[in-house]
Amino acid sequence: MARIVMKFGGTSMAGMERIRNVAARVKYVVDQGHEVAVVVSAMAGETDRLVGFCKEASPLYDPAEYDVVVAAGEQVTSGLLAMTLKAMGVDARSWLGWQLPIRSGEAHAKARIETIETDALLTAMQSGQVAVIPGFQGMMEDGRISTLGRGGSDTSAVAVAAAVKADRCDIYTDVDGVYTTDPRIVSRARKLDKVTYEEMLEMASVGSKVLQTRSVALAMKEKVRVQVLSSFDEPSNDDEPGTMIVGEEEIEGSDMERQLITGIAVDKNEAKVIVTRVPDKPGAVASIFGPLADASINVDMIIQNDSKDTAETDVTFTVPRADLARSVDILESRKDEIGFNRLITDAEVAKVSVVGVGMRSHAGVAAIMFKTLAERGINIEAISTSEIKVSVLIDEDETELAVRVLHTAYGLDAEQAA
Repeated sequence: MARIVMKFGGTSMAGMERIRNVAARVKYVVDQGHEVAVVVSAMAGETDRLVGFCKEASPLYDPAEYDVVVAAGEQVTSGLLAMTLKAMGVDARSWLGWQLPIRSGEAHAKARIETIETDALLTAMQSGQVAVIPGFQGMMEDGRISTLGRGGSDTSAVAVAAAVKADRCDIYTDVDGVYTTDPRIVSRARKLDKVTYEEMLEMASVGSKVLQTRSVALAMKEKVRVQVLSSFDEPSNDDEPGTMIVGEEEIEGSDMERQLITGIAVDKNEAKVIVTRVPDKPGAVASIFGPLADASINVDMIIQNDSKDTAETDVTFTVPRADLARSVDILESRKDEIGFNRLITDAEVAKVSVVGVGMRSHAGVAAIMFKTLAERGINIEAISTSEIKVSVLIDEDETELAVRVLHTAYGLDAEQAA
C-alpha cells in the first residue's frame, strides 16, 4: 500500500464526462489499497472566463477580490469530483484551502505556500477516505483566500505530497510523459522513463510545457517523486507507466553515463533587443537592466560585446515576446540617461536548448550543437549556458529544422535507442 497524491489538470476536468473518467481512475487506485488525495484544477478555460469577469467589473480590480473569484473554478471541480466518487461507491469529501488549511504568504494572485496543516487530512486518508483538494489556492495570514498564479495546481499537488509524505505525486496531463523533445516536431522523439529534478527544472524553464517550473523546484527541494502521465490512457497495472521525476541518485549510474543529453526544449516566446553604442563604463549595463527589473520584465540571454577600439559597446539580450514593446518604451524613455545610440529589435527568434546531466562529465556537448547547426546553415544569434544546459537563439523559421538535426546528432531518435 502506498500513499499517492493524484493531480488532474483543466483538460482532464473539462465537463462531467471527463470528471467521471477521472473518478474511475481514482477508484482504480483506491481499489488497489492505496491511500489517496486528489488535487484538481478548474475546468479548461474556466479560469480565463473568471479573469474576464474581473476585468469587466473593474480594470483596476482589487487583487484580494480577484482571488475570491478565480478560486471558484477549482472549488466547483473539487465538489463535483467528490460527488462523482461517492456515486461510484468511493468514500470521498472535498477539502477547501481554508479547511486544511493551506497557509500562504506574499501577495494575492501570486502567493507561495508556506505550510499545510495535515492532521485532519491524514486522518481521513488513513481511514480510506479520498481527500479532494482544489489546487491553485490557499489562505493568507488574515484568513482571506489566496491564489498561487497560473499553473499553481501543480505546485499545490507537490506541496500536499510533501506535507503528507506521499510515496509519489502523479500529475495527469494531456501527454503520457516527458519526451526527448516535442513529438509534434520530431516524430521519432522518445518518452523518457526517468528524468532528474535538475533536468526537468531546466527543461521547464526553457520552454517545456509539461510541468510548471515552481512545482519542479518544490519537488526537488522536498524530494517528492513526481510522475507525469496521461489522464486519457486506460488505467494500467503498471504502477509507473509515465515519466518519473526523481533525484539523480535514483537513476542508475550506467544510465547516466549512456545518456549524454536528456532532451531538447524549444521556446518561441522570445524577442531580441540590441542596445547599440552604449558607453563602456561602470554602471552603464545597470542603467539598462535596472529599469527592466523594476518593471518585472524577465531578461534571459545577455551578451555584451567588449570593444577595445572604442569607448562604446553593444549589449544584446532577450525578453519575453509579450514584454518587447514595454521594454522598448522603458529604454527609449531613458535614452539620454543610458547614452545609447539606437535599439534594434527582432521578435521572430526562438530559443533552442539541449539539456542533460551528462554534460557534467562529458566535454564537447556545445561543440556538437554548434557544428550541427553550422552544417545546416543555421546562424546562432546568442548563446547561454548552465552546468547542464546549452541554449542558442536562432531565427524562428529554422526552429523545427534545428530541433530535428540536433535530436539526431545527440542520438535521441527512437530507432537509435539502446
